Order: sequence, then C-alpha cells, then structure tokens
Amino acid sequence: MATFTATSPNNDQFPFELVRPDLEKVEIAIRAQVRDFDSAVEPYIAYICNTSGKRIRPALAILVGGATGAVTEDHRKIGVILELIHMATLVHDDIIDGATARRSMPTSNAKWGNSLAVLLGDAIFSHALTLATDFNSIEICRKVGNAAKEVCQGEILQTQRRFDLTLSKEDYFKVIEMKTGALFAAATGLSAAVSGLSAEDEEKLADYGMKLGTAYQIYDDCLDLVGSEEIVGKTLGTDLAKGKLTLPILNLLEASSESQREEINRRIIEQQEIDLPAIAGASAYDAALEKAVNTGLGLLEDCRSDLDVLGNSEYKEALLQITRFLENLLRNCRN
Repeated sequence: MATFTATSPNNDQFPFELVRPDLEKVEIAIRAQVRDFDSAVEPYIAYICNTSGKRIRPALAILVGGATGAVTEDHRKIGVILELIHMATLVHDDIIDGATARRSMPTSNAKWGNSLAVLLGDAIFSHALTLATDFNSIEICRKVGNAAKEVCQGEILQTQRRFDLTLSKEDYFKVIEMKTGALFAAATGLSAAVSGLSAEDEEKLADYGMKLGTAYQIYDDCLDLVGSEEIVGKTLGTDLAKGKLTLPILNLLEASSESQREEINRRIIEQQEIDLPAIAGASAYDAALEKAVNTGLGLLEDCRSDLDVLGNSEYKEALLQITRFLENLLRNCRN
C-alpha cells in the first residue's frame, strides 16, 4: 500500500519534487532547532526532530507561497512552525495510544517512558509558538496559536469520547477537523496571509487545507483497519482497541442489526478482540469502508474549487495533483 510522503521520487504521482529544494531547507531548519535547547535536553529533541516525517504541512505552505507569487523565507518558516507543532502532537498521540513505533523507529515514550515523552512534546510545542513571534505580527501569532489550540482541543475531545458509543458522525468530523484539518488549514491559510492575499482568498485556501486534511485523516482511519505495519512504518490496529470510533466503524455500526451492534459495542467496551467482518459480515464491512472512502473522495473533489482563486502555475497544478494522489491512496484502502 502506498504512503502519503512528501519525498516520493515518482514526480508523476506526487508533485512535492517541485518544492524539494525548499523542503530541504525546512528540514535543515527543523533539525537546527535543537540548538535552542539546553545541552542536556538537546539529544532527546534531536531524536524527535531527526526522525524524517512526511513534511506535508511545510510542503503545502511552500506550494501556496509559490502559487501566490514566490516562495520566501517566511513561507518556509510557517512550514517549520507547523511541523514542530505537528511533531509535538505526535509525541503526545503515541503516549495516549501506547504506540511503540513510528516511521519504523521506537517512539519517544517507548525509549524513555511516558513522563519524559510528555515533557518533550510540551517543550517542542512551546518552542514552535516562540518561533511564531519572529514574524513580529500579532495576527500571525494569533493564527498559529489558534491552530495549536484547535489541535489540542481535538485531541482532548477524541480522548474524552473514547469508548463513547453515542459518538455521532457530526462529533467525529468536529474532532478530525480540529485534530488534523486545523494544521493543514493553517499551512495553506497562513501562507496566503504571508503572501498578502485578501481575507477572502486566504479563507478559500484555508478551506482547501481543511478539506484536504480531513480527507487525509479519513484515509489514516481507513489505513488503521487495512494497512500493513511493515509498509506504513507505524503501529496500526490501535484505533478500535483504544476505543476510537472512526468513520468506517461508525458506518458499520449504522448499517448493522441491533444484535450485531450490541456484540460490537460489547467487545469495544470490554476491549476484546473484534473480528468485524465475522460479526457484521464481510460485505457489510466492505461497504462501510467503501462509504468512508467515498466521503473522503467527496471532500477532495470539493476542495479543488477552492483553488480557483489562484492563477495558473505549476504550483497550483501541484496543489491539485496532491488531491489526486490522495484519491489513489483512499481507493487503495478498499478491500
């Protein structure tokens, strides 16, 4: 199964090759952040920063910069800040989920325990917010802070609603828009703001990011059910075990009979092993997954129109191509 990566060598499939030189500068800047920490803390921060990630958010910020005039140091800095916030949330996510591997490497909690990992996540989070002050713009700082707050609130709501069998699809979308969509929207919206676009155009590009991020989270939720840990490089199969009711599960519960729902719910609450196709039927399970995939595809179709505010350029085409690439990944999640 393919993975969503900013460094895919196949330029026909995934267009981040266009901004590779800028992404390399972002990577250098991210790794350089360790120098701002105490020497006793630096090795721990370096371990997290040196774990090469997808760098989707910096790539989006750079692409919007290119599509709105020219890529500047400010666009790259937005990417660094948002990537650090994202990295901090991943550290905390791994603690909450009890994950032991990410990108085929031991998680910080697996290496050093939960207590130290929590503090490392906090340190990276606060450092990212400090970097935002380099813009000397209250508005930029406010928008970065709001994005960080949204992500944290999304994580709180998700944790709060674990094993909550009353969770609705509306609740689910609220959580993932805050948890994942907010940073995608910040990457595209803040980059537009740095380029001096109007508030209306900035909102359109932020909307593109929000829908793209929401579709990406749906993909990630589907991947947790059907992906391969060897290929993906992180711990999978944790969502249901940890009481996270994702879109494919909500679709399945909605379509199941009362007795099937009761059995699935009982196993979720009792944290027992759940063979969803065996309980609900293979066709029903496939249909629930298919419905989730189609929801993601619909979001991707909608977000393309948000790019109409941009003039034609290779950067705009790259932003469009990202949606097509994610479409293919979603379709690969179908059984």
